[in-house]
Amino acid sequence: MQKLADIIAIPADPDDPEDFDVTEEALQQALAERRERLRRRGAQAAPTKKQVTLRLDPDVIDKFRATGPGWQARINDVLKAAQV
Repeated sequence: MQKLADIIAIPADPDDPEDFDVTEEALQQALAERRERLRRRGAQAAPTKKQVTLRLDPDVIDKFRATGPGWQARINDVLKAAQV
């Protein structure tokens, strides 16, 4: 199985649905974007969060997931606001 970090995306010509040719310029751009993505990744020097296992009702999970990417952070925000 290929890792996401090993995959590069090369945009096709939007005016040609049969466009499978890759230009050198498109390849270089995709490789530059991949290098930038890899540079931003890595372990945090001082992790600010702890991983835990938490069991929640399915309807709660569904509601947060429906809000789109970042739903885990929104659950964290709600829990933080509810601290007693």
